[in-house]
Amino acid sequence: MPGGRLSHQERRSIAEGLAEGLAYAEIARSLDRPTSTITREVTRNGGPTGYRADQAHRATERRARRRAPAPTPAPPAETDAHGRDREVVRDFEEQFTALLVRTGLPKMAARLLGCLYAADTGSRTAAELVQRLRVSPASISLAVHYLEEQELIRRERDPGKRHERYAIDDDVWFRAMLASANTNALLAEAAHQGARTLGATTPAGMRLADMGRFLTHVGQDLVTSAEHWREVFSTRPGSGTADHPQQAQDRRPG
Repeated sequence: MPGGRLSHQERRSIAEGLAEGLAYAEIARSLDRPTSTITREVTRNGGPTGYRADQAHRATERRARRRAPAPTPAPPAETDAHGRDREVVRDFEEQFTALLVRTGLPKMAARLLGCLYAADTGSRTAAELVQRLRVSPASISLAVHYLEEQELIRRERDPGKRHERYAIDDDVWFRAMLASANTNALLAEAAHQGARTLGATTPAGMRLADMGRFLTHVGQDLVTSAEHWREVFSTRPGSGTADHPQQAQDRRPG
């Protein structure tokens, strides 16, 4: 290619052209190269009478090796207190946040929740969240308010300190399942009421009755499964579950 490094075969063609007495411009046209490229190549490698293709090619390779900079070693990965690559932790946090957004959480609330889940303590102060997420304190405040309303995080105060921390409860997803079951129960009751109002034998009434039965059974199964697995996890050594299983029973949708 014009302007690129000459190949071994091109150098042989140059040598043949010089042996035939061709001018540099003619050799250049036959190789589709600038005349200046041929001139420099011949001048630095013995001139018109001393040019040898093999010698020229080896000399060029030697010069290229001398000019090549030594590879710069990659800097060691920055690790945290547990020896984890901080970039890997960041990547997980971003991927987890994206999944939370897909479940319907507002983006800022999802970012804050993902940040808390990626923290070994499960909690951070408002200042730490501002610094890590690079947003304003007002954005943190709005996201905290939303997540508190959804009972996905709670406030706690550091002993001996004035600032508050925002933390995830160990049973947060259990409570989320109960909230979903409560919503199902409300929809089921509304569907049953609609079936009675519109007439159980009418097409609309039968459709609503089926909806009500489906949501009732799914909600009951959801609560039963959530209570079972919460109790299993709460018996593990080191479990930090906040409530006793009986408290979960008290919150079961009626």
